[in-house]
Amino acid sequence: MVQGLLLTLVLWASCLPCHGKEEGSPAAPAQPRVRCRASRYPVAVDCMWTVPLAASGTGPTSFISTYRLGAAAQGENWPCHQSTPESTHCNISDILIFSLVPYVLNVTAMYPGQTSSSTFLHFVPEHIIKPDPPERVRLRPLPGHRLGVQWEAPHTWPHPEIFPLKYWIRYKRHGAAHFRKVGPTEATSFTIRATKPHSRYCIQVSAQDLTDSGHPSDWSVPAVVTGTLDGQHRPSTHLKGLCL
Repeated sequence: MVQGLLLTLVLWASCLPCHGKEEGSPAAPAQPRVRCRASRYPVAVDCMWTVPLAASGTGPTSFISTYRLGAAAQGENWPCHQSTPESTHCNISDILIFSLVPYVLNVTAMYPGQTSSSTFLHFVPEHIIKPDPPERVRLRPLPGHRLGVQWEAPHTWPHPEIFPLKYWIRYKRHGAAHFRKVGPTEATSFTIRATKPHSRYCIQVSAQDLTDSGHPSDWSVPAVVTGTLDGQHRPSTHLKGLCL
């Protein structure tokens, strides 16, 4: 009797991976891959998603995005604003800040034939803060082999006076193997000392919420300064290859 019971359990376990899926039945529609980011904190959270095409090449026809505050399924749901039903991004405005209660975003992809597939994403706004990179990084030569760097907060960060940012600066001489990183600083300027004359330097700036919430921004567009044989620095931006 014991051996019969064991055999029954083994057969039952071996069928678990295929339970509910008969041979030849169509595959379930692909679920949206969703991510959210608070680059406009505390004004809004922006979410976006992608959906891999099915083997047949059929993709979703539209999307429905809603959110609620709290993980309870019976909580009230609100629409996450989409510009059109076909849009692959939405935004949540008037977010509740400094709350440990997570938001739950539900993105449902609608497929032909009235099939659908949903993805749920939980997040706390402070945990997904990531500012856009600082803007207008400018360079100014200073006496004594020094270089002044100035920049501005990203224009998408709505209230820098209330929710200030801190910054890191990284720079390297063209041809060097590694960047030097300095900071953080709350100022929007910095002086790099002991630069070598007649050398080219690449400089970038990154921003993060002052309280360390979330993640640092990507590095800014490089600003590059070239030291010429006459000892004058000629700053420029958007020069490719000098940061490699």
